[in-house]
Amino acid sequence: MSAQASFGAVIFDMDGVIVDSEYAYAQEERAFLDAFGIEVSDEEIAQTVGCSHETFNQTVAQWWERGGYGTFTPEEAIARFNAWGKDYVYDYRALMNPGVPETLDALRARGLRLALASSSPMDNIREVLHACGIEDEFEVIVSGEQFHESKPNPEIYLHTCEVLGLDPSACCCVEDSPYGIEAGKRAGLTVFAKRESRFPFSQDKADVIIDTVPGILEVI
Repeated sequence: MSAQASFGAVIFDMDGVIVDSEYAYAQEERAFLDAFGIEVSDEEIAQTVGCSHETFNQTVAQWWERGGYGTFTPEEAIARFNAWGKDYVYDYRALMNPGVPETLDALRARGLRLALASSSPMDNIREVLHACGIEDEFEVIVSGEQFHESKPNPEIYLHTCEVLGLDPSACCCVEDSPYGIEAGKRAGLTVFAKRESRFPFSQDKADVIIDTVPGILEVI
């Protein structure tokens, strides 16, 4: 899509778009796996990018079992992971991608409504937005934990559009992961992907790939 288009709302993903957290989380996962001698490829770690909290917990349980540490419920597995990683404390304001507040202000100045739809738990969403000082920028905030399945299931985007009172065709979203891109496309939104080249996955299914968050101002 090369021509400029008009939309009623822009729906943002959070991790990887608002904040550069996905890469930081992946580095923590690699350190954890190496510490316990669990063999997991970079490609498999990349598959956790953009996944739901529930899916990640299940993945960690599989990792523990693969390493020969026993069989745990997802809740037990993530508790052990978090206990190991207790010293990993993230400064989300420092992780905020360049130009995010200014881009949100510019979009609002153009009359666009803003929403956020993230697979992360709501308490984490609130923590991140508060740390970044942008918790009041979004008219609608939706968490993947509100649904039976999060991204790539399109329900999170369909619900967000419904709350906004807009048809999906009148909305666009800003994503980074293949899960999020697929969710947006399946919901009928125009999908802009913030370029991510540090993970071995493709963003080719997005309508447009933008280099930075402010890049969205050039295409809508």
